[in-house]
Amino acid sequence: MAKSTDRTILSTSEGPAFEVHNPEGASEVLLVCEHASKTIPASLNNLDLDRPTSDSHVAWDPGALAVAEHLSAKLDATLIAARYSRLVYDCNRPPEADGAMPAKSEIFFIAGNQNLPAEAKTSRVAEIYVPFTNAIKDRIAARSESGQPTALVTIHSFTPIYFGEMRKVELGILHDSDATLAEAMLRLPSTMNMQCNQPYGPDDGVTHTLKLHALPNGLLNVMIEIRNDLIVTETEQEKVAAELSEMLTKALASLHIPAPKPEASHA
Repeated sequence: MAKSTDRTILSTSEGPAFEVHNPEGASEVLLVCEHASKTIPASLNNLDLDRPTSDSHVAWDPGALAVAEHLSAKLDATLIAARYSRLVYDCNRPPEADGAMPAKSEIFFIAGNQNLPAEAKTSRVAEIYVPFTNAIKDRIAARSESGQPTALVTIHSFTPIYFGEMRKVELGILHDSDATLAEAMLRLPSTMNMQCNQPYGPDDGVTHTLKLHALPNGLLNVMIEIRNDLIVTETEQEKVAAELSEMLTKALASLHIPAPKPEASHA
C-alpha cells in the first residue's frame, strides 16, 4: 500500500482507475459506466464510513455494471468502466464541481471527504479522473482513425427512493444539447415507465461525460438511467439489457437510413 507521505491514492496492487471490456467490439456503440464500482482504495480507510453507507447507492450505481456488461455482449460493444467508488472521485463530474469528491451525498455526510486539502484533491484527479477520461478520449480517437463510428452511451442506475420520495420513473433517457439519439429512443415502446431527462437532467450536472467526449466530436450520444430496484438479480439485469439493446439498435438504425437510390434513367 502506498505510504501517506507519497500523497498517492492507489497502490500498485490495486490496479488502474478503469477497465475495458470487449476492447475489439465491432458495434458503433461505445459503452461507459462511470459509477460501476463501490471499491474504495485501502489508503483512504473506507473514507471513515460505516459499511452500510459505503455499500449503498451513494457509493455506486448498483446493477449498472452488470447491465452494461450484458449490453456489451449483446451488441458486441466495447465498455469502459470505472473501478473505484464515485465517493473517491465521481468520474461523471469535472474537477471543479462540488460533486466530484462529495462531502455530502443525498442525506449522507462523507466523513473522509470533509475539508479535503488541495493536494489530496489533486491526487484523486490525477489517479482516478484523468486516466478514466483519457481512456475514453483515446478510445474514441483510435476508433475514428480506424474508421469505426462511435455512438457514446453511458449506463447508470438510480435509487427508487430519494430524500424520502418514491420515484415513479423507471427508465431515464437523458441528453444534453444534442438530443438526436435520445429522441430516437424515446419514440420507441418500453416495458418501463420511460421519461426524458429524469430523474436528473443537464441542469443537475450529470451529463459531463457526454459534454466532454461526445458533443465536441459530433458523436451520437445518450445517458441511460435505470431504477435500481428493477436490476437486482441477474435475470432482471439481462432482461433490461435485452430491451435496451433492442432500443439502441432500432434507434441507431432509424438515424442511419440510407439515401434513396436515384431512379433509373429512361432516356
